Amino acid sequence: MEGSDNHAKAAADRQWDLMRASFDGDWKGITTWYGRNGRGMNLKQGSVNPEASLYSIRFSDAHTGEWHGTGLRFAPGGERRFPLYRHDYNLGHNCWHFPQTAGQSSLQMAGSSGRAGHEVNFFSGRSRSMLVALYQQQPDGQMLLDSIAATPFRCQRTSPDPERAQFQSLEAVFETVFGWQGVESVIRPGFSSGNEATDKRLAPFCSELFIKNEVNALFVDNLICSLPESLPKHSFDIHFGCILNRQSFVHLTMEFDANHNLLAWIERRYQPNMHG
Repeated sequence: MEGSDNHAKAAADRQWDLMRASFDGDWKGITTWYGRNGRGMNLKQGSVNPEASLYSIRFSDAHTGEWHGTGLRFAPGGERRFPLYRHDYNLGHNCWHFPQTAGQSSLQMAGSSGRAGHEVNFFSGRSRSMLVALYQQQPDGQMLLDSIAATPFRCQRTSPDPERAQFQSLEAVFETVFGWQGVESVIRPGFSSGNEATDKRLAPFCSELFIKNEVNALFVDNLICSLPESLPKHSFDIHFGCILNRQSFVHLTMEFDANHNLLAWIERRYQPNMHG
């Protein structure tokens, strides 16, 4: 039992250290929200909050920090602040951190609260590209995709990263990364399994590995997603991705069982085949 406890603590420490390395910064960005109309998700025209959000995340030492957000959509007065401590970080196991992606997820999409969602961040230098997908329970009990938000955050503490060339279509993204080679890492809910890096060679990337659901879209910062419009009555995956630069594409998959429980987060990192 002691060995298991030590393993869990090491996994928890690893997640905390990855979080500190990724999120430490003053992140500023304008969020665009996409919602539903009479025909389903309206992905062509979003509503933009003209006031930029600012997430200031700072650490006074290796064990203590503070999260301070302003310009927030759902917080009273648009502001929220809370402390961060290593010893009680992520006790609910809904936060997850890989070297290049991180976020927080509802572990159960059936949602006793009637709502469920996911926040996914892709990191490159001091850029943080964020997608949020929110589901809402309908009167008939069905969980329906309610809104998607995209934010191109840039850290204000350093000189800005180079401007990212924006793709104009999902097809252009997939044509660019077609055939790229990849490696993957896996996290399962709960600290006991930790972060499972695998060295197995992935199949070269093709769009069929990503397009699995009804709602497929490209957003600012070359963020992409493939989401079910309503949750199926069987197991399913949801997909997020981002071309960070012309040499790096990251594909984040979440796997769910037939009861809508989250089984795993899978980060797949693709690069061009340098050996042809």
